Amino acid sequence: MVKEIERYGIPIVHMATITTISESVGANRIVPTIAIPHPVGNPDLPADEELELRRRMVRKALDALGTEVKEPTQFE
Repeated sequence: MVKEIERYGIPIVHMATITTISESVGANRIVPTIAIPHPVGNPDLPADEELELRRRMVRKALDALGTEVKEPTQFE
C-alpha cells in the first residue's frame, strides 16, 4: 500500500516497531517506534514526558516527509 501511494507522488512515512517489515513492504521513509503494544508512547512515563515523547516522534515523521529519499531510509 505504501508504494502505491508514493507512486502517485504522495510521500508516506511508515512508523513501525519492526522496521524490517517496513523495508520489506517498500516503505521509503521509516520512523522506528517504541514498542509493539505502545508504538508512539510510553505509558510508564509521567503524562507531560509522554506527551513530549509523542510530539518528538510526530516532528520526526514530519521532517521525514520533507526529506527526499531514493531508497528505504530510517529516521532515528
